[in-house]
Amino acid sequence: MLEKVINKPKKLASDMIQVSNLSKTFGSQILFENVSFSLKQKEKVGLVGRNGTGKSTLLKIIEGHLSSDSGGIRLPKGYTVGSLTQHLNFSKPTLKEECVQELKEDEKFDYFRAEKILFGLGFSEEDLKRPPSSFSGGYQIRIELTKVLLKNPNLLLLDEPTNYLDILSLRWLKRFIKDFSGEVILITHDRGFMDQCVDHVMGIYDGGLKKIKGNTKSFYERVDLDKKIGEKTLENQLKKKEHLESFVNRFGAKASKAKQAQSKLKQLEKMDFIELNSSNIHFGFKFPYKDCPSKNFMKIEDLNFNYDNGPHVIENFNLSIKKGDRIGIIGKNGKGKSTLLNILAQELSPCSGKVTSHANLVKGHFGQTNINRLNIENTIIDEIFSANTDLSQSAVRGICGTMMFSEDLAHKKISILSGGEKSRVLLGKILASETNLLLLDEPTNHLDMESVEVLTNEINSFQGASLIVTHNEKLLKSFAQKLIIFQKNKIEIFEGNYDEFLEKIGWDEEDGSQFSSEKPKKTNWKLSKKERAEIIKERSKELNPLKRKREKLEKDIHKNEKSLEDKNSEIISLSSGGEGKKISQLSREINDLESLIESSYEEFFDLEAKIDECEKKFESQLNKEG
Repeated sequence: MLEKVINKPKKLASDMIQVSNLSKTFGSQILFENVSFSLKQKEKVGLVGRNGTGKSTLLKIIEGHLSSDSGGIRLPKGYTVGSLTQHLNFSKPTLKEECVQELKEDEKFDYFRAEKILFGLGFSEEDLKRPPSSFSGGYQIRIELTKVLLKNPNLLLLDEPTNYLDILSLRWLKRFIKDFSGEVILITHDRGFMDQCVDHVMGIYDGGLKKIKGNTKSFYERVDLDKKIGEKTLENQLKKKEHLESFVNRFGAKASKAKQAQSKLKQLEKMDFIELNSSNIHFGFKFPYKDCPSKNFMKIEDLNFNYDNGPHVIENFNLSIKKGDRIGIIGKNGKGKSTLLNILAQELSPCSGKVTSHANLVKGHFGQTNINRLNIENTIIDEIFSANTDLSQSAVRGICGTMMFSEDLAHKKISILSGGEKSRVLLGKILASETNLLLLDEPTNHLDMESVEVLTNEINSFQGASLIVTHNEKLLKSFAQKLIIFQKNKIEIFEGNYDEFLEKIGWDEEDGSQFSSEKPKKTNWKLSKKERAEIIKERSKELNPLKRKREKLEKDIHKNEKSLEDKNSEIISLSSGGEGKKISQLSREINDLESLIESSYEEFFDLEAKIDECEKKFESQLNKEG
């Protein structure tokens, strides 16, 4: 059971949380084992790992809603933890009253604080009088987030808060987290959002936990390095084992070598081989492309749409979709983004206007509500097969495998799948047929960070056209070459990428909320040539030595890795010749080289971080206003 020790006398004040030897299993599955970490004052930590590795479980244990199998958590006296709850329970007649009730007794009339958070999360002045239960599911989650933030806990646990927020709300939440005076543990599939919010990243991998200072790039580089070192260590262990076995087999029967042979045999028995995890299932696929003889895929002319004679959601909209187009659809929630995609997918009919498609156009549609249309009585295999009954059993199995449902997992029923698993099934149904137009509505929701990276790469390499509704700014920057923008109660086309949109237009204030446009400051050409030259000179002075050191480290690492490879080859060739002294010397040199390479990689990653920080500092100076 979880041991929670409060206010230990010898506890350092800077260590707000100390987690020691925590373990948790579900049935036969070990989520994590003997994990330990500490959280210091004002630390903002991103928690990463594949879906199903125990990220959410760890947060529930920290909050006290779930017990661990072993281990303990130490918290200071009076320390409070706040998190989003899965169980929505509203007790007040209006949104404003529902949220204000969370304020402390001496803050009960500080309505402004509650309103500021609500407006930041996309609610309007008129919304304050509405019943909380009258809002959509996504907005009800925002109400719960507001209530948590109003409690002002010491530690804020946020599990995928980005799933139900639009870009403007995400930008507000990002600022809130950065300015939050307490500690934060954040789980999100949105890598760009995480990197802008946290100062540490920790991840659950292979049943253990690693925490480092820096962003996700630094973390994954460290994971790759550790994997590389582990593989090399195991390789050397196996070579050493081979040498020992060769010695015992060759000299075990000789009286003069019997004592040495017995010693080698004992060494063999005591060898503790490093274990490399081979159970990780990797998400990987390609969207199958169907060739279309024309470059013009679809034409939208004078499109108009409204619900139940209400105001127009889409008005006088025109667009031509061509082969290779990569179009991002952005804007606040509820403005018509999903509606537009559903019209293009022919799941909704426009009130007026025309949508003309090429005869060879085949659409692959990933819609927000499509997950709810999965047959819950079907197995995953059945559901994939239903998308294309011409597929062979092996082809269906292949798609299941690429979606991380191999072997028996493919026989799981839809009814017991998580949100992320259902998203993968829906993507699998798109893979069941060749397409040339992808219509994807928030495809990254419920996927883990690594899966989002794979999805982003495959969207970018797709030969057809793609239209994507997303609030993931990192995905937008990587993917979109053109934007459809829902803003100021109208729909516009922007011929450019997302960075160009932020620079030239930016997000305007809407509905009286306090959103900042957050436009990146344009280069101020009023800076004198002398001032700019001085800044550039100073930048070179700081950056060049760091870059030279990085270049030298790269050469040293390459040289040492080549030397390590040569020594490993040499020790193999000597193992059958009985040259024990030379082999012992080589083994020591190999160990020294491995340690040197590891420390060189760590120094290399530290240098990368310093170079990034230095470049950002001088970029800011060059772009500042005079």
